[in-house]
Amino acid sequence: MTDLLTAFDAEMRGHEPDDLPLGAICEKDGPIWRVSGLPWGGFIGYHRDLGGLDGPDLDAFIARQRDFYAARGERFEWKTYAHDLPADLPDRLLAAGFEAEDPETVVVGEVGPLAVACDPPAGVTLREVTSPADLARIVAMEEAVWGVDRSDLAEGLLGELAADPAGLTIVVAEADGLVVSAAWIRFGARSFASLWGGATLAEWRRKGIYRALVAYRARLAHARGYAYLQVDASEDSRPILERLGLTPVTRTTPYIWRP
Repeated sequence: MTDLLTAFDAEMRGHEPDDLPLGAICEKDGPIWRVSGLPWGGFIGYHRDLGGLDGPDLDAFIARQRDFYAARGERFEWKTYAHDLPADLPDRLLAAGFEAEDPETVVVGEVGPLAVACDPPAGVTLREVTSPADLARIVAMEEAVWGVDRSDLAEGLLGELAADPAGLTIVVAEADGLVVSAAWIRFGARSFASLWGGATLAEWRRKGIYRALVAYRARLAHARGYAYLQVDASEDSRPILERLGLTPVTRTTPYIWRP
């Protein structure tokens, strides 16, 4: 686990994001990369110790980031990790007006064992998509699953595809023309690819669709020579991913600030 976490920190954190969509802005401010102008807002990226910032200096630094986004009228995410320093960063974010979302488990697995043949259940087909119409169908499915507005999802995915078509592959699971699940894979510049999405309509769960989507995307990563897959897993998907062989390496919590 230690080796996987070390590799994850070195390759997936603290680097300037690659190929941001048109209109997005990335700026360096001390130990962090600050991204703004995405359809859903912005985010902070950093390595695990924030360059040694602590105490009042860290509070001032957090306030500076908050004020930057406040001037833009933009929400943003500051994602913390359980092994980060300083250990009281989450408390300081809460004190600065952030709200914690549900914690997730970062799981990592070698691509090879995951890149297996795994058919979806009878009546379900998997298909790669890029069109606005198909992304609108994904949004409708996501809104049915979560009960919230996900209209920014289609705009964000379309922007990523326009900026770097090879860096993102989106896959839908369909039954009788209905999108019942959807997931995507982001291909980084290094040895990690990351899995996202996977929401599934309630009546189609526990049929093997999520597992088939994982295997499909693992085969894509294997064909490109990636060594590892990484997922920020919810408590719904974590047990499935662990059964497939991915290993928990740390916990992560998104902290959201809204104007």
